[in-house]
Amino acid sequence: MNRSIAPPVVGFITLIACLWFIAKHFGVTIQPAAGVSVALLLAPYWAFGFGFDRWLRTRLPAGIPQTLAPLPLIAAYLVFALPRGEFHWSMCLGMAAIVLGITLLLQNANTKPDWHDWLVLAILGISVDLHIFDRAWPIAGLSGMPKLLFVDAGLYGYLVVRPLPGVGFSFRLKLSDIGVGLREFLYFAPIAILLGFALHFLHFHRTPGSPRAFAAGWLFTLVFVALPEELFFRGLMLNMLERRVGTNRALAITSLLFGLAHFNKRAAYFNWRYVILAAIAGLFYGRAWLARHRLLASSITHATVDTVWSIWLR
Repeated sequence: MNRSIAPPVVGFITLIACLWFIAKHFGVTIQPAAGVSVALLLAPYWAFGFGFDRWLRTRLPAGIPQTLAPLPLIAAYLVFALPRGEFHWSMCLGMAAIVLGITLLLQNANTKPDWHDWLVLAILGISVDLHIFDRAWPIAGLSGMPKLLFVDAGLYGYLVVRPLPGVGFSFRLKLSDIGVGLREFLYFAPIAILLGFALHFLHFHRTPGSPRAFAAGWLFTLVFVALPEELFFRGLMLNMLERRVGTNRALAITSLLFGLAHFNKRAAYFNWRYVILAAIAGLFYGRAWLARHRLLASSITHATVDTVWSIWLR
């Protein structure tokens, strides 16, 4: 095996094994078709973290239009839905339209962020936040698969079609990622605890949890929640806004929008407590990304906050 690709391949196999054990820990049974579907969407996600975009830009097979290259992502849905007899044309065509729409918009965008970019972000944000495609994978533990599909499409759009400098998407962990990520967590923690209890949003759990539960929850949150959200809000939105309105304004706007994106979380109505705390958290996630323009740093802060909350304070 080529030395340059051996570590990512071994790492990917390790990641799949870890996720399988996490599923077992949470009592989620993954059937073969579902497992293959997950692997098909995780593979490009993982590969982009090791420079797959550079390979695509120089070695995309001749005869394949750049616009159509990400369309095979839909195979992950077909592999899952067809064997189960749960295929829906509306889900398939809707996701395909978004994948193709992103590449078409970005092919026609200017070198600097413009309305094409804001439309792409709006399409992605609305599709994920309103759970439009959740029923494409209608089993416990896989409702977030459409988010992963759109993450792959977004990475292709902003790393291959119209490369955006400074996104910071990489799975090559640095010590500074850990240091910055945990530093911002420690800065945010006392604010979150004091305000969270004052607003009756946080509640101590009587059960102490376990290292195994924390590790499983943290890794799952990092891969499926923190990194996708950090890519959208920090790597793309904050990145582009910073070029237009400056760092401080961009950080404030992005954090507010991040908070508002949680308006419908864990409530049937406008969850204003969640919005306030998420918006403040967004300031610290943004600070973590701005420190080195590294998404792993802000994702470590994000995943640690969410895991501590879910185990001890939700």
